[in-house]
Amino acid sequence: MSALRTSEVPVRRRLSPEESRAAALAAARELLVEAGPQAVTLKAVGARIGRTHANLLHHFGSAEGLQKALIAHMASSIVGTIKAAVIRSRELEDPAEVVDLTFDAFGQNGAGALASWMILTGNEDALDPILNAIHVLVDDLVRDVPAHGKPIHEETLQLVLMALGDALLGAPMAKALGLPRDTARQLARRMLLADRGR
Repeated sequence: MSALRTSEVPVRRRLSPEESRAAALAAARELLVEAGPQAVTLKAVGARIGRTHANLLHHFGSAEGLQKALIAHMASSIVGTIKAAVIRSRELEDPAEVVDLTFDAFGQNGAGALASWMILTGNEDALDPILNAIHVLVDDLVRDVPAHGKPIHEETLQLVLMALGDALLGAPMAKALGLPRDTARQLARRMLLADRGR
C-alpha cells in the first residue's frame, strides 16, 4: 500500500470564531429539520461540521446554549421575512403569505418543535428570543403600517398561537376530525381577512 502523499491529506481550514459559530448554527438547524429538537446536541453538530465538542462548548457553553442560540438566530431570520410579507400583504389586501410564512416558521422550519421541547425539558425562557423578536416586529409594524380592523397586537397573538398549535398538533387533529391538513392555515387567513373587514 502506497503512502498517502501530503497533497492528498485533507486540510481542515481554520475558521474564525464567527464562521465557526455560523457553521454550527447552520448544522444545528439542519439537524432540527431532519431529526427533531432532540437531535440538536453538541456532539451531533460537532460531527456534522468537523469540530470538537470542546470547540462548541467554547462558543455555546452547553447544548442548551446551542439551542438558545439556534432559536434566537431562527427568530431573527423569521421575523425579518414575516415583516416584509406583512407590508406586502397589506398592500395586496391578502394575508395569505403572512399566514404561510408564520405557519412554516413554526412547522416546517422547526421553531415550534424546538421551543416546545426546550420548555418541556425545563428551559422556561426558551421562547424569549421568539417573543422578543415578535414584540419588536409588532412595534415596528404599528409605526410603519396603517392599522386595519383589529389591533395588530391581537392579530399577532392569534396568528402565532394558531401557528404554534398547528406545528404541534395540526396534523393529528385534522386527521382525527377528517379535515384537510391545511385547515388551520385557511382558518387563520379567513380570520385575518375578517379582521380587516373583507
